[in-house]
Amino acid sequence: MKVEEVMSTNPVTCMPDTGIEQAARWMVECDCGALPVIDENNRPVGIITDRDITCRIVAKGKDPYMLDVKDAMSPSVATVYRDASLEDCMELMEENQVRRMVVLDDDESVCGIVTQADLVKHLNAEGTAELLREVSVQTPAPSQVH
Repeated sequence: MKVEEVMSTNPVTCMPDTGIEQAARWMVECDCGALPVIDENNRPVGIITDRDITCRIVAKGKDPYMLDVKDAMSPSVATVYRDASLEDCMELMEENQVRRMVVLDDDESVCGIVTQADLVKHLNAEGTAELLREVSVQTPAPSQVH
């Protein structure tokens, strides 16, 4: 089975200069916890999560109404091609210890997002347990963004 068979297509994206408030509003409206951050060619330059906003902005007493996505985003983003196998996708998630992967088309443009939950629907109990165990290994707090 391929990633494109289980991914969410056309995810809401934002740009580095999108306001934090707007990004958070889109997360609520679309019931998602992350937005791929793209450049003008729809290529990923990072990702912003609800946790990034909470830990890097709100918890530090910064004003989210005065800041942009670039002030909280993670500048690295784990990606997978849409025609990759689910097994390859799981391995990449485990290696990167991430719960979601931004999906790219052949032009390296963002075309989807695949989450742990998407994969779990197609795994047996053993595969699910392994994915959850490997991705959930304790990780440090989000890196500092200035």
